[in-house]
Amino acid sequence: MSQPISFFSGFQPSDLLFLAEAAWRTLLISGLAISIGTFLGIIFGWLLYEGRIWASLTLAPVLDIFRSVPLIIQLVLFYNFAPILGLNLDPFASGVVILAIYTAALVANVARGGIEAVGQPMRRAARSLGMSYWQDLRYVVLPIGGRAVFPAWVGVALGVMKDSALVSVLGYVELLKASQILITRTQEPFLILSIAGAFYFALSYPISRYAARLEQRWAHA
Repeated sequence: MSQPISFFSGFQPSDLLFLAEAAWRTLLISGLAISIGTFLGIIFGWLLYEGRIWASLTLAPVLDIFRSVPLIIQLVLFYNFAPILGLNLDPFASGVVILAIYTAALVANVARGGIEAVGQPMRRAARSLGMSYWQDLRYVVLPIGGRAVFPAWVGVALGVMKDSALVSVLGYVELLKASQILITRTQEPFLILSIAGAFYFALSYPISRYAARLEQRWAHA
């Protein structure tokens, strides 16, 4: 009597390695997007603070669009319309671009809040000591404002790391996409998602703990 054909197979040790590689891809795309987005967001936040009317009429509406439109829609639209503009980007590059712009839109408000957190009397005192505008920004605004908004930036970074799962709609095999592939093959969703959740925790927890230790150090400095 012939054995029945099975289209599914159980979870194997090699699947754990597959998930680990996907976790690395998640960390890679998140790290690049957060780094680029933070740099751009600081510039945008400074422009929003210094530009006032000009920035509120030009830059602010654009950033509002990226903050308001669901990220998955931004990813799909950019990936499908970029070739029309001559940009033949793979899912990874498309994901980095959109996640970076999305991060920049969020960080812009954080950066502007950090600049506003430094009182004008303190900045005038710095200028009265002979500091230039850029020295004031570097030695007064950045240290004080950066500490004030650091927890908010950590929240943005962790949120973007989790939102990177949406890049899977473009075909990029990050942690969530890898989990879906394994669930389809093994039919063990509880096990697979538990392992994926553990990987997400392993990626996020060190960042949150390091941020908490930095805040404690600054509080006692």
